[in-house]
Amino acid sequence: LFICQGVYFILSVEVSNIFSQNGKVYRVHNLIMVPNLKLAYEVNKMLSYYGNLTSDGRPTLSMSCKELASQLFKISQDIILIPCHIWTPWFSVFGSNSGFDSLEEAFEEYTDKITALETGLSSDPAMNWRLSKLDRFSLVSNSDSHSPHRIGREANVFDCEMNFWQIKKVLEEKDRMKFLYTIEFFPEEGKYHYDGHRNCNVRLHPKETIKYKGLCPKCGRPLTKGVLYRVEELADREEGFIPPNAIGYKSLVPLDEIIAEARELNKESKAVEKEYINLVSEFGSEFNLLINVDEKELFSKLPYRIAEGIKRVREKRLNILPGFD
Repeated sequence: LFICQGVYFILSVEVSNIFSQNGKVYRVHNLIMVPNLKLAYEVNKMLSYYGNLTSDGRPTLSMSCKELASQLFKISQDIILIPCHIWTPWFSVFGSNSGFDSLEEAFEEYTDKITALETGLSSDPAMNWRLSKLDRFSLVSNSDSHSPHRIGREANVFDCEMNFWQIKKVLEEKDRMKFLYTIEFFPEEGKYHYDGHRNCNVRLHPKETIKYKGLCPKCGRPLTKGVLYRVEELADREEGFIPPNAIGYKSLVPLDEIIAEARELNKESKAVEKEYINLVSEFGSEFNLLINVDEKELFSKLPYRIAEGIKRVREKRLNILPGFD
């Protein structure tokens, strides 16, 4: 792995594949990872024939998922390919508005070369366990960070050698001894969990969407069907099913949000930032405080309401208005 100022990282990029197939337009985001700069240059050269790589941090490519996989694996079998946030309505492989009903439809003979699947902010592993066809894939959780302070709000916890090939192998083999668990957003917090219509401020559970025949009860236009609806459409198992080889997960709320809620302040405020930095400095990391520090220590060293907030997050005793459209 590469190291910058003490932080390990893998060379990676998210790309947006927009293409026509069988008379329909598809929009799918994919994550590409490579082990070295030489391969990065080769991948960039190939991708430059399909889109302008300098126009956006997430370049748009006029190539299908199958073609992307074909071209990548011609360059090297070492490349990691992961479909991003696979349930998001607009830009994902299973998206209700621009996706497929199966991985095989999208990637065809290259489906077996997919390294893992990304759950995205609006879904968690339990929702993905409802599709038996996904059992063979590792489910990873990444932050999809559009701002620096959101880096790490979702994460993958490994107990293996920290190098590119070992991580790739662990994901491909779904090794439960080395891929310990993922850290997840509560999926209700994702902005596409429920169905809805942003312009009319309408938020609906999938059962209500069916009642309204997929149309907004205010304006009559089609609703944006969220992740929960799409999972229900494709699921072949009941809610609560756990596959025997499932890798576990922990659901967290970012520490700055817990502090803001406890203090009844805006999470962008200086007081929240100061408290956050003090706590992280004292306990070593945000994850250590949210996951590892025992309850007795929480209540002896933290302000009561912040300790209580962390306890409630651990116990999943939360009131969340599900995100929509």
